[in-house]
Amino acid sequence: MPEDSMQEDTIQEKQDDSLTTSNIPDTLVDRIDKGISLLLKVILAVGAILEAIQGNWLIAITTTGIVIVAFLPILVGYRFHVRIPPEFELLAVIFVYASLFLGEVHDYYLKYWWWDMLLHAGSGLILGIFGFLLVYVINEHEDLEMHMKPGFVALFAFMFALGMGTLWEITEFTLDQLLGMNSQGGGLVDTMSDLIIDGIGALIISIFGYTYLRTTQIDSFLERWIHHFIVLNRRIFSHGKNIKKIQARKESPRE
Repeated sequence: MPEDSMQEDTIQEKQDDSLTTSNIPDTLVDRIDKGISLLLKVILAVGAILEAIQGNWLIAITTTGIVIVAFLPILVGYRFHVRIPPEFELLAVIFVYASLFLGEVHDYYLKYWWWDMLLHAGSGLILGIFGFLLVYVINEHEDLEMHMKPGFVALFAFMFALGMGTLWEITEFTLDQLLGMNSQGGGLVDTMSDLIIDGIGALIISIFGYTYLRTTQIDSFLERWIHHFIVLNRRIFSHGKNIKKIQARKESPRE
């Protein structure tokens, strides 16, 4: 191998090392998001301890399980060497807190008729974001011969979120039949309403994701979040097929 080529490779490796996530400082907004996320986790942990002291062991065990679920974004990021943006983590923790702790433990599903609708809309948004990022990372990987168009990426995100929502409804139906629970209290109407709401949330994310891939501006909240994820994980995207386009988005002046 020519000496110049070896030097170029060495320089490129050093540049890649400089793109590690530890070199990217948190912004004020990032610190606020992390603070809120930590506060919710502390509330969950304190709630579990208080329930145990009062002898409510079932609620204490359930809340402890919720605390563990709340830490999953951090564990997943550590396991796969991916830095999870604080806003993603906060969104996931809020969803877990609202759906499991408030919804199940404190019966918000029964107290407020709209609580289930709100959470299904949120799950559609979260799963849509996850589906979009999943296929986007695959599409950007230089070792994979895949060149998916923006329309397909958006469609995958929509179908992924809707598919996961359907799987959840199947799980609820199975629990009702086997354990005599009443997860689907409204029957067919409840199931279809949940799926429609899931679909609306997923559609919103798909449209934002498609717009992000088709334009050079970063205007919506989703587009900013996606861009933040890419910036925090430059090591993954440093050799991506569209990394120059991504960098151009960041450097191009706003009109």
